Amino acid sequence: MSSNRRYRRIAQYKEPETLRARFAELGFVLPCDDEIQTAAAGSPLAAPIEIGGFTVGNRWCIHPMEGWDANSDGSPTENTLRRWRNFGLSGAKLIWGGEAAAVQKDGRANPNQTLAIDENEAGIKALLDELLAAHQQKFGSTEDLLVGLQLTHSGRFCRPNSKMLEPRIAYHHPLLDAKFGIAAEDESVVWTDDQLEDLIESYVRAAQLAQRTGYRFVDVKCCHGYLLHEFLSARYRAGKYGGDYAGRTRLLRTIIQRIQQACSELMILVRLSFFDAPPFVASDEVGVPMDFEHLLPYKLGFGCNESNPLELDLTEPLQLVRDLRDLGVACVNLSCASPYYNPHFMRPASFPPSDGYQPPEDPLVGVFRQIDAVRQCKQAVPDIPLVGTGYTYLQDYLPHVAQAVVRQGWVDLVGLGRMVLSYWDLPADTLREGQMNRKVICRTFSDCTTAPRNGMISGCFPLDPYYKQTEEAGRLKELKRT
Repeated sequence: MSSNRRYRRIAQYKEPETLRARFAELGFVLPCDDEIQTAAAGSPLAAPIEIGGFTVGNRWCIHPMEGWDANSDGSPTENTLRRWRNFGLSGAKLIWGGEAAAVQKDGRANPNQTLAIDENEAGIKALLDELLAAHQQKFGSTEDLLVGLQLTHSGRFCRPNSKMLEPRIAYHHPLLDAKFGIAAEDESVVWTDDQLEDLIESYVRAAQLAQRTGYRFVDVKCCHGYLLHEFLSARYRAGKYGGDYAGRTRLLRTIIQRIQQACSELMILVRLSFFDAPPFVASDEVGVPMDFEHLLPYKLGFGCNESNPLELDLTEPLQLVRDLRDLGVACVNLSCASPYYNPHFMRPASFPPSDGYQPPEDPLVGVFRQIDAVRQCKQAVPDIPLVGTGYTYLQDYLPHVAQAVVRQGWVDLVGLGRMVLSYWDLPADTLREGQMNRKVICRTFSDCTTAPRNGMISGCFPLDPYYKQTEEAGRLKELKRT
């Protein structure tokens, strides 16, 4: 898809003051410093922080990113190892789960997703070893580096064997079923309570594998429309894993408790979609939501206003963060929504992916929505560390905003996702030099999403020479032309 030209590009804002003026035009205030501070100059991003009794060396975090590039048995390829090596070279001191690793073969989002199963123990360990070795070589120590493994089941978005969906859903969602071609009368795709008991055991085995291979934590993934996130909105599901708030959060809480019982040396962290929104229509036009008027009050989302689900209601999400804190979860990483059905909420971008739509708002609004939601959570639940998401679209001014919001206590750590695929040295460069390498700043072309949506590996094809020379790069250019 081509870019929507209604909104000014970030690179066209020549100084922080002009960006702050744009924030004001859009009706919000977002802290943005004039200069990037180095560690030597006292950058708040250089300050250590305690997570679960472990001292993390700075406030930069790398989000988990799957590259659709593991071997068919779930073990890493050179592409997978290279990505983890770059995470180690980045200078970030919290590597949040590294990779979305499926706890069962049927839970993979693609046939080349990493597997957190016993048969892949050597592969899971190789990823960690690669990252630690790179960090040790560049920075001289890994003592303040916290690395975990993200555990997942893809639920509605399972594609374990081919491009074809093989969904396993929490409940029938009328809009998502229609969008992704799931028959409303097909009960075979809905998890039974007995099947969920087996799934819980798979999570426990995967966590034991992570502990055995040297990871310090696991992330029980509960975001982006995948299975555990979908359960949070399962109001119309019967039985103990649906209905009221206690039922809808029971599966997540049970998995956490069972891992705690089995893995006493392992921290548990949770990446959470803090709010959701109705699915949007994929097209070349400006994005519009699927018709939800006939479903009002809208009870098919989490963190949505039932009267207008395009607005947030953080009552339940805030309660869940409190509950996770009380369960002993050491840190929560707040994301939102889903890349599959409302990507402009989750990944604000100028250039949408091939299954997306033109942005219906200035992407800066999406950036603020996420950062401000985390601020509200930090204010309401101050005694658990929070990682923020949604910063990449800020591009040249990402560090200016990141250090400002950390200084002002809006968030504890700033997470990087897409940005790291092109510019993995950003944390080290900013803390050491107070500068960015503009040639490799992610410009949100969305090729890293468009490629896997069309059966290719993920990577930064426009800016990373490693991917520029691949056969997939040529295929991607042709795809975008047509």
